[in-house]
Amino acid sequence: MRLDYPLKLHYGKTRHRRFAPFQSSFIYKVFMIEIDIDRLDEVHKQCSLFSVDKANLFAFRQRDHGACGAVPLRDWAENELLKAGVVADRLNIKLVTFPRHTGYKFAPISLWVASDGNTPVGIIYEVRNTFGERHCYTAALNGSWSRHAAPKSFHVSPFFDVSGTYEFSLQVTERGIRLGVTTTKDGKPQHMASLATRAQSATDSKLLTAAIIRPFSTLGVNLAIHWEALKLWLKGAKYHPKPQLSKQKTTVASKDGPEGRKRAA
Repeated sequence: MRLDYPLKLHYGKTRHRRFAPFQSSFIYKVFMIEIDIDRLDEVHKQCSLFSVDKANLFAFRQRDHGACGAVPLRDWAENELLKAGVVADRLNIKLVTFPRHTGYKFAPISLWVASDGNTPVGIIYEVRNTFGERHCYTAALNGSWSRHAAPKSFHVSPFFDVSGTYEFSLQVTERGIRLGVTTTKDGKPQHMASLATRAQSATDSKLLTAAIIRPFSTLGVNLAIHWEALKLWLKGAKYHPKPQLSKQKTTVASKDGPEGRKRAA
């Protein structure tokens, strides 16, 4: 009998700091899940308040991620990881994301972690904006702690254009995740975002507690994004209209520098 479980909970905080043309910052709490994409049919045995592809207090829907239901999650993830040179057919793949809460979901970032045993070897950052668009950054990892960089290839905020470089710093352990993403342009930092979580096994009592103490765990992320955008606009931040979505849906990050390669999904 397996002693590990297909579902974990991640409690943490995200911080954002803008450096140019003026400084601003904010921090808010987040509640996320970690789900084993090969064991989705086992989740209902672990928690009755969490469902896969069914309505519940908290839920995970496969069509929210990957190819949005066009192909199985594992097939999509293996294809994305292969673009970064990671052969994942025998790797364990877990997805850290925001759950659906009473039917609602918005996940600005989701992390697909591919591991060989307890050693992370590949990552997919699945990024979404408030316009319903998506882009993926993928990279090979050097164990539990890695650094990599890629050109910014996706419109996220109307107060930054699609230029510059993302510099990633990622640590993944059984205890949680530490992620830092610094946007640089012309060698200078423009923006920094970080995510720090601690992981726990999922139980019905913990899910119920999360629903009580963080009732806006998913909706709140979207509200916070628009609230901070309003404050930036009032401060006079330059507005950049949303550009046409690029046909390139995946950017491969490189550990050797910021010249990450763009490839079509």
